[in-house]
Amino acid sequence: MYCLAIRFLRIAAHSRESFMTPDQRFARWVRVALVAFALLFVYFIVADAFMPMTPQARVMREVTRVAPEVGGRVIDVPVTNNAAVEAGDVLFRLDPEPYRIAVREAELAVEQAGRDNARLDASLAAARARLAAARAQAEELTGERRRMEALVSHQGVSRQQVDVAVAEAQTAQASVAAAEAEVHALEVQRGERGVDNLALRRARNGLDSARLNLERTTILAERAGRVSNLQLSVGDVVAAGVPLLAHVGESYEVIADYREKSLRHTGPDAPAWVTFDALPGRVFAARVVSQDAGVREGQIAADGQLADIPATDRWVRDAQRLRVHFALEEQPNALLASGARATVQLAPNEGGLARLFAHIQIRLMSWLHYVY
Repeated sequence: MYCLAIRFLRIAAHSRESFMTPDQRFARWVRVALVAFALLFVYFIVADAFMPMTPQARVMREVTRVAPEVGGRVIDVPVTNNAAVEAGDVLFRLDPEPYRIAVREAELAVEQAGRDNARLDASLAAARARLAAARAQAEELTGERRRMEALVSHQGVSRQQVDVAVAEAQTAQASVAAAEAEVHALEVQRGERGVDNLALRRARNGLDSARLNLERTTILAERAGRVSNLQLSVGDVVAAGVPLLAHVGESYEVIADYREKSLRHTGPDAPAWVTFDALPGRVFAARVVSQDAGVREGQIAADGQLADIPATDRWVRDAQRLRVHFALEEQPNALLASGARATVQLAPNEGGLARLFAHIQIRLMSWLHYVY
């Protein structure tokens, strides 16, 4: 009976449609389209608030601009462009001979500092001997002055002899002061003894710097990755601090730009799904790591100029996008290129139906990547 009823209804609907005019059929399809548009519009509003998805996402790997810390002529480039390297592999070498000469000069400077200290030690010993002689002479002349002053009261010596003795004693004291000043000056110039000596420390610092610059003539890979944009040949003369190639690391993260109103219900460690244009048909689990604190438009430079207010005649302005960083919980088998495109779907924390629709959305996008 149930099957007969369904068949009867289908026949009735077909008969009714056969008696409809073209205008009536058009009006019916317009109503169907309006209802479908309204349902899709409501779905878009709800989905954008509770399960937002964005195709504005990329894979970002660690990219290091490799530049030598010293300048010189390139003598060896053992790597090729886009070659895989491990941590510690040689990327290129500079001519080390000028820096070897600098090391030898620094070694000579250390030796010279030692000799200068030995010369100062000898001068200091001589100055101290002169100081001891001056003090002995000063003590002798001071005693002679006291004896003269004692005899003058008994008319044993003349006043002139006393004055001469006083002058000679004062001269001896001045000689002692001069000798003490000479010893102090030499002690200051000599400085500390042993490893704490200033001249030796300065010379050794120069030697350490020269040896470090010699080591820097060999440029090594800091981590495993790939060499990219290598524009370097043997014989090129390079300057310190000028990037010569890019080193692309193996670790990466996914960044996605969302409309700020779509992030109201998103926080750290929120679940997400990611699909990549390079791996169509596959969906990878991810989680939110962090969100940028701002964008360039939110930074005002103190340049002494008045505020530059952008003018617009649009009634509805473009929504501001904020950058969210994601970490993959499931790693792809293939190492994706830095800058590879991705689509990220934020998964609702609660609600089985919302999670189901979010999963359907990202699955649909993963299959659409086969087409475009």
